[in-house]
Amino acid sequence: MDPEKDYAKVNKALWNKKTAFHLPSAFYDNQRFIDGRSSLNTIELDLLGDVKGKRILHLQCHFGQDTISLARMGATTVGVDLSDAAVSEATKLATLTDANATFICCNVYDLPNFLDEQFDIVFTSYGTIGWLPDLDKWAGIIDTFLKPDGQFIFADFHPVVWMLDSGFNKITYNYFKDEAIIENKESTYADENADINLKEITWNHSIAEVLTSLHDEGFSIAAFREFDYSPYNCFSDLEEFEQGKFRSKKHGNKLPMVFAFKALKP
Repeated sequence: MDPEKDYAKVNKALWNKKTAFHLPSAFYDNQRFIDGRSSLNTIELDLLGDVKGKRILHLQCHFGQDTISLARMGATTVGVDLSDAAVSEATKLATLTDANATFICCNVYDLPNFLDEQFDIVFTSYGTIGWLPDLDKWAGIIDTFLKPDGQFIFADFHPVVWMLDSGFNKITYNYFKDEAIIENKESTYADENADINLKEITWNHSIAEVLTSLHDEGFSIAAFREFDYSPYNCFSDLEEFEQGKFRSKKHGNKLPMVFAFKALKP
């Protein structure tokens, strides 16, 4: 198998199956979301600022909670995701919540075949770029869909986290991009009892790789932040030390958990 060729097909099957377990999970708390809870965190909200009246493109949106949360803040949003099951549920959720959000099912790299407009803000967050093999191509897509003077808002788990095994016991993976990481996933972060048992293909990307890909497209960094906590209890070694903030039980505040930034298109 050529990972670069087959990753989208493999990962689409995985996320289609994950979606069925994620929707009813306590992790996503979908009923409270329908009732009005925002799924966005302080980390990204501080970078986004006032989005009222803005057009926002949300890349790798899963089943749309963040996309709809942005719409509830007064934006008009378009969410994009590889999983047709997730996009189907996102569309239903937008209708149910009467949100000004629409959704497109495609590989991020193929988006120019499905969409022809530019946005005030492009947004992506938490567990996204690891599913993509080529960040230079990713940065080109962001540039294509962002207006001049537009903002790219990014938040994701720190690449140091992806070096460690699932229990945060030892360094297992390369910090820098290497060969594709091909593994079998038995369950999912949102439901440890879920019977997934499907292959996934991912890549690790260093901070330098992320920022250089955007720099080479002409972007400048207006804000860059790192955090010693995760807003999600999505790794096996975490404990909640403040409401909505999780750290490693073993390592406490010694690990960087999240990084986030705002990039500006000239």
